[in-house]
Amino acid sequence: MEFLSQMWSLLGLLTILQNVLPTRLLYLLHSLWQSLQDSLTPYSYFDVPEFLGSAAVEPNTLYRHVQLYLHRSLLLASPPPPRLTLSLSRSASAAAPASAAPAPPSVSLSPNHSVADTFSGHRAVWTHHADTLQDSLEERRSFSLRLPKRHAAAVLPAYLAHLAAAADHLERSSRARRLHTNAASPRGAAAWASVPFCHPATFDTLALDPALKSRLMADLTAFVEGREFYRRTGRPWKRGYLLHGPPGSGKSSLIAAMANHLRYDVFDLELTRVATNADLRALLIQSTNRSLIVIEDIDCSLHLTGDRGLASERLHKRRKLHAAAYDDDSSDSDDDAGGIGADNHRGKVTLSGLLNFTDGLWSCCGEERIIVFTTNHVDGIDPALLRPGRTDVHVRLDACGAHAMRELVQRYVGVGDHEMLDAAEDSIRGGAEMTPAEVGEVLLRNRDEPETAVTELAAELKARRNAADDLQWEDSTAELSDGSPTNKGKEGSGWEAKVRILGRLRTLTKSESGRR
Repeated sequence: MEFLSQMWSLLGLLTILQNVLPTRLLYLLHSLWQSLQDSLTPYSYFDVPEFLGSAAVEPNTLYRHVQLYLHRSLLLASPPPPRLTLSLSRSASAAAPASAAPAPPSVSLSPNHSVADTFSGHRAVWTHHADTLQDSLEERRSFSLRLPKRHAAAVLPAYLAHLAAAADHLERSSRARRLHTNAASPRGAAAWASVPFCHPATFDTLALDPALKSRLMADLTAFVEGREFYRRTGRPWKRGYLLHGPPGSGKSSLIAAMANHLRYDVFDLELTRVATNADLRALLIQSTNRSLIVIEDIDCSLHLTGDRGLASERLHKRRKLHAAAYDDDSSDSDDDAGGIGADNHRGKVTLSGLLNFTDGLWSCCGEERIIVFTTNHVDGIDPALLRPGRTDVHVRLDACGAHAMRELVQRYVGVGDHEMLDAAEDSIRGGAEMTPAEVGEVLLRNRDEPETAVTELAAELKARRNAADDLQWEDSTAELSDGSPTNKGKEGSGWEAKVRILGRLRTLTKSESGRR
């Protein structure tokens, strides 16, 4: 009781001194007391505020890293901290597919509570602070880190690097991803609109050749982990892919699988909606890091092939006009001036603009981007777009091979071994061609009757093999014949034409030998 009375007396004395003593003196006494505590304590303390500076405008990246790191640490902690805060945003619930399980709530450390962590044999303690500002409903949040003072200088850099790597991994695996497309804004400027990205395709569901699948996954993994490599070599951290093959060969599904594998956003760029090269550049700047920028059917989107030749022709014509009539340059030169610049003036996206988009200076305004082009006819693309640095990886997606066919049958109807599958595989090796989309359609309409599905697929492949054999026979006959309509009518067709041609070849051979 006597101790309590003494404490109350001391508190009363401190209150009186706080009201009587000058503010500067109180500040000095507080600093001395704090220094005494710091000299006596065996720990070092580090504050991590939510915002940088007094204006509280610029977010502190380290604060976000600590939040994500503690989220993972708190879930794995045993026993868990005494008090945690659970939250579930409305946007996270809306982004989840209807068939998926409910999104788990976010876990965070409650204000003014601590949690311990261990790194390299040293104990680190994180404390979450939340102070309400005077005459305001806003909170000023921060974390404080406590480390042993003797080892703080050696442990802190490595610990923060470990924390950032763990937070980056968690952010990749848990971030809500979106599918963007370009649309004109009310002001007429180029802009993106987006929806949640929920495509189910993964590398596990793709019917690809195993060697190709392994090569693609290894290339994507090397790209994601290549930050230091790209910095060391002075290359922009980006990569270009060209997916080409017939319709239904799985180009769009492969793009979705790449996005799901990397946990990237997808920016589906529709070139026909882009008015000028400047708008194209603006869209590039607005795209985020860790994203796939997809330009589908590049050979059909714009007539880009040959722009450079047209520009050179126009430039030559302009120089010729200036040399012939230097004083009279008002009408023709303005109309013909140009090449690429004239196209920009008329409001068109040019090949030059697209090349700058993929490999120019503006393409370096961001990191960790993959640009994917698709086409059904690779021959229709300008060679300038195909060189390394613009499209680094060319992937040919063709008709189903034997392995892909069996994989689709197993996935769709659950049949792994069947005599009709052996017949279907023989047809494929004999020249029958069906795209994955076509195989999937046959299996889909018979998914409740596996026997019928396999039989119908084998029959379809056999019919296509026979058609391919007939076409090959016609081609070989045409190659052996003269090819002119007159001779076709005179000399017949089939085996008779072959005999006549072989006889001619023998005659020519004998006459040539006689001359020698």
